[in-house]
Amino acid sequence: MRTFKSLDELFAASGTNLGVSDWHEVTQENIDLFANATGDQQWIHTDPKRAAAGPFGTPIAHGFLTLSMISMLAWEVFTVENISVTINYGLNRVRFPAPTPVGSMVRAEVELVEVTRTDKGIQVIQNVTIERQGHPKPVCVAQTVT
Repeated sequence: MRTFKSLDELFAASGTNLGVSDWHEVTQENIDLFANATGDQQWIHTDPKRAAAGPFGTPIAHGFLTLSMISMLAWEVFTVENISVTINYGLNRVRFPAPTPVGSMVRAEVELVEVTRTDKGIQVIQNVTIERQGHPKPVCVAQTVT
């Protein structure tokens, strides 16, 4: 984990790769809990028997579940000390180049694209790539704004 002790250090790191998170397994329980929270009960996510006969041969995580993991994964990559709050402002772009089958191990690589001052604080733009262990294509590529 990279720790920035000041905003000046964070500004100086703009345009650099901050590192990668630990690996995390995407379980059927994670998928089911997400399906229950969002109401997206599509069989390709929640019905292992039916999904086994589907296009991926197993259930896959919702794309938005994979996307939502960025919050957890990015916190493992870097932190900034002495700030009052961090708020998700939005996304500039998101793509899901490959599926995330149940049981996949995923991790995120974070690049600090830009840090700017605003009238309400600091805006941070990051490129986040979530990769699936052992597979060439990422499962999520997103540019986040906090």
